[in-house]
Amino acid sequence: MKSNLDLVDGCDSFPYYDDNPDLYTQLVSSYYKLHTQPESKPVGYVLPWVVEQMPWDRDRWTVDHFKKQIIPKPPQSETIDITLRKARELGTFKVVEKWRDELYTVHREDGLKPSGDRTITMERSGSPLFGIVTYGVHMTTYVNTQEGMKIWVPKRAKGKTYGGLLDNTVAGGVATGEEPLECILREAAEEASFSEELVRSTAKPCGTISYFSFRDERAGGEINLLQPEVQFVYDMEVGAEVVPKPCDDEVEDFRLWTVDEVQKALSEGLFKPNCALYLLDFFIRHGILTAQNEKHYVEIVSRLHRKLPFPTATAM
Repeated sequence: MKSNLDLVDGCDSFPYYDDNPDLYTQLVSSYYKLHTQPESKPVGYVLPWVVEQMPWDRDRWTVDHFKKQIIPKPPQSETIDITLRKARELGTFKVVEKWRDELYTVHREDGLKPSGDRTITMERSGSPLFGIVTYGVHMTTYVNTQEGMKIWVPKRAKGKTYGGLLDNTVAGGVATGEEPLECILREAAEEASFSEELVRSTAKPCGTISYFSFRDERAGGEINLLQPEVQFVYDMEVGAEVVPKPCDDEVEDFRLWTVDEVQKALSEGLFKPNCALYLLDFFIRHGILTAQNEKHYVEIVSRLHRKLPFPTATAM
């Protein structure tokens, strides 16, 4: 049985310097750093074996093995795209075999809202190879009944990554040029058949959570690729008449569970690892998980909002 802290450890798995400075330093010093400019802060970590296998074009990239620094030459989005497509064509990395045709934004240290030529983008499936911060949305939909709160929980389709595991009611990645609300509206329609009118009028933004993971085999592709993430969190309380229905191939079914049933499934490891974090955050915000019933309460709250070592978006 997993404790709540075990659930956090299972997703926020990259070491903290304060907990193990030797291990942290050993890992970070071994990585190549992705930069957008020579003197800028890194925007991602690249594993040494990825650097060895990536089909770099010297006319398009500066790869400094002494400084362990990687910089795409302008036009940077085009450079990244051509290189990832070449890697896919050559079969270099499994992770890009499932090409998504969906772009993620590489956020830089200036923190300015991306626009026009300033925007640096990357194919979603290739983002773990460069270890950039990715962004998503997660929404928990719940019903207050006479028996207490109940939560709509979907089961992921078996053919998907983390197939057969439980998920948050609605979730998805924020694409380049998309606002978090636009993303949750799109995903709510695609995954749960929720109308735009319902979500716009009912969903409430509840902040963000952040964590830094090592990818495992369930994520698809190579293992131990780096995945720092920021997720925008939404709650949506609905009436008993609102029933989510699968609309695409992401979800197998939905079930309406009590808080006790959800907590039991969490302890049994039945949820997708990052989804467990959203539910812990939900339970904290709704007074279900407290300092009185969770001895690791302060550490859990802190680690749900990890400060990442890369620039993060101030505007999407």
